[in-house]
Amino acid sequence: MTANTARHTEVERKFDVLEFTVSPSFEGLTMVARVERSPSYVLDAVYYDTPGFDLAARRVTLRRRTGGPDEGWHLKLPAGPGARTEVRAPLGAAVDEVPAELRDIVLAIVRNRPLAPVARITTNRTVDHLYDADGVVIAEFCDDDVRAWAQGGEDEQRWREWEIELAEGAGDDGPALLDRLANRLLDAGAVPAGHGSKLARVLAGAQPEAAGDGDDGTAERDPLHQAVAEQFEQLLVWDRAVREDADDSVHQMRVATRKIRSLLRSAEHAFGVAEDAENAWILDELKALAGVLGVARDAEVLAERYERALDELPKELVRGPVRERLVDGARRQYAAGLRRCLLAMRSPRYFRLLDGLERLVAAEPPARPEGREPDTTTIASLHKRLRKAAKAAGEADEDEKNEALHRIRKRAKRLRYTAAAVSADKVSERAKAIQTLLGEHQDSVVSREHLSRQAEAAHAAGEDTFTYGLLYQREDELARRSRAQLDDALEKLHKAIRKG
Repeated sequence: MTANTARHTEVERKFDVLEFTVSPSFEGLTMVARVERSPSYVLDAVYYDTPGFDLAARRVTLRRRTGGPDEGWHLKLPAGPGARTEVRAPLGAAVDEVPAELRDIVLAIVRNRPLAPVARITTNRTVDHLYDADGVVIAEFCDDDVRAWAQGGEDEQRWREWEIELAEGAGDDGPALLDRLANRLLDAGAVPAGHGSKLARVLAGAQPEAAGDGDDGTAERDPLHQAVAEQFEQLLVWDRAVREDADDSVHQMRVATRKIRSLLRSAEHAFGVAEDAENAWILDELKALAGVLGVARDAEVLAERYERALDELPKELVRGPVRERLVDGARRQYAAGLRRCLLAMRSPRYFRLLDGLERLVAAEPPARPEGREPDTTTIASLHKRLRKAAKAAGEADEDEKNEALHRIRKRAKRLRYTAAAVSADKVSERAKAIQTLLGEHQDSVVSREHLSRQAEAAHAAGEDTFTYGLLYQREDELARRSRAQLDDALEKLHKAIRKG
């Protein structure tokens, strides 16, 4: 968010209604004490999208609207069933120039494509404000007469629709209230709207493929292709969250990146990313992106880890400026890592990766050379590789042990994602348990190395290093517990494989 933008969540339902349908009555509802009607006003909105309607395809709308109490630039993003997040920016002097702060939010979708008008919608709106007994607005009912034109088209579309939207004052009873209000609209003769937004209706009437309300094209795909397509969409969603520094967003974007890479490697030829294939570079770029995200993520983990550990220690055992060095220092590293992430996410290199993934998801699988067997990695073969890594870890000396255990984790992660894609849920669950267990171990390895460096710096500065030793011991004990639980977790996975 910037100083020029504001954000709120819309929870609403839309209904189609005939021209002469009488407005509904809200009398008799205990939650509605009174209804006040505002004077009608006219809203004039121009909607923007790429030439390929990339925003509409993902149910995102971007408009410049004049008239009414909230005129300005509005960017609406999906936020769950029946809800959208709306980000607003002032109109500004430039009529056709999309505000940079709004464009940046959807940059992973738009990339370097131009944004231009695709439709104009004029709405004559009448609003009823619904109040509770305390005089708080809990919902708004909008009666809209709509006129619309798709860009480049001369045909005018006209219709009437109703909207019922919860206000912020609706509280925890909002969902139940919305159901009751919606029932009143249905009783009055309305039917649920056939499209999620006015723009979707306009584009469907002009160009059906641009409506953005149909299926996502993955229904006929094999499970791995469908899983990659779903994770690509998740990557775009978490990209937006990282840009606003939402909680845990860097972690989740990194997870989506790694899932895509693991799934692609599970069927390298089917996806055209084998070592000698045209799209092999995509695997390298995904690894590089995960690495950039990892800098911020590792710092975030350390900050949370040390803050929790220091809070658990008795105050007399926290000696010297330990919190400043460990917690505040890790947070500064996170901020620097986030800035690096954002630079990478605005680069042509990142756009090229997204373009490549989009083409890969949309393309038909390449033909398999004659005589070549399908190279889709099976659950059994992935498990075999994991067991081989576990055997190697058991034979590794202490200096090599940490890296050997980390290798098990990476193979468990790949097995987990592949098993989940083909609905082998029990195998995926057991592989996740190993991944989580060894993830804690790896975090302790990273933490101990960081503690050693910070203790040396503290010693050089003449500070007490007692607390660093305590924290190091805690991390060492955690690592030992993780190792002790590994054999049992591996055996549970082996049983799940046998039963599957």
